[in-house]
Amino acid sequence: MRVKNILVSQPRPQSEKSPYFDLADKYKLEIDFRQFTDVEGIPAIEFKKQKINLLDFTAVVMSSKTSIDNYFRLAEELRIIIPTEMKFFCVTESIAYYLQKYITYRKRKIFYAEKDFDDLIEILKKHPEEKYLLPVADVHKPAIPAKFKKAKLNFAKAIMYKTVSADLSDLREVNYDILVFFSPSGIESLLENFPDFKQNGTKIATFGLSTATAVKKAGLRLDIKAPTKESPSMTMAIEKFIKSNKNE
Repeated sequence: MRVKNILVSQPRPQSEKSPYFDLADKYKLEIDFRQFTDVEGIPAIEFKKQKINLLDFTAVVMSSKTSIDNYFRLAEELRIIIPTEMKFFCVTESIAYYLQKYITYRKRKIFYAEKDFDDLIEILKKHPEEKYLLPVADVHKPAIPAKFKKAKLNFAKAIMYKTVSADLSDLREVNYDILVFFSPSGIESLLENFPDFKQNGTKIATFGLSTATAVKKAGLRLDIKAPTKESPSMTMAIEKFIKSNKNE
């Protein structure tokens, strides 16, 4: 088959230097982007059931801007004033600077990793006296809390937001040569929005083992898989498929 159009279940990249745009130019493709899921904050009344007091912790670990938004949203809903001595540890510099939306950056103790979460864990280990709060979604990677346990850090995870299916009714029909997914919730959203979806000739591409597993459990066919040794990125996996189907 000759690939003409692709739907990526993520927001459109902000940078025009995205490899998706390079792929589109190279093979004359139409690539659309659409977030298949939305994030909803856990209401304060529901959060209370977890019996977690934000002020019982001396530091907060922020893995995303979403975690920052929901941490401060809940603090406001619960009428809690976050003390100036609260420390914030962020997985990236950009996430750390996002804190400026809620606090005066220069007056706070803020730390961030240079590379990834493993790098951040090494920073956290230098502050073993802290009691860490880890804001997470209802569905999150178990590997992250596992890293805290392995490092013997004093922490608790708090579910502050959840992933729900986005309304895709405006798409009407999903007529694309390739559908690209990055999470099991994306697959759930597809089937929730289009319960009569028939894959037929449409190819499905996934990133990560859990997403690939979700495709198979849904009774769908997995055609393109990443990461692999030969294709560590999704765009590389798609390009490999295109080449093998003589799309040049």
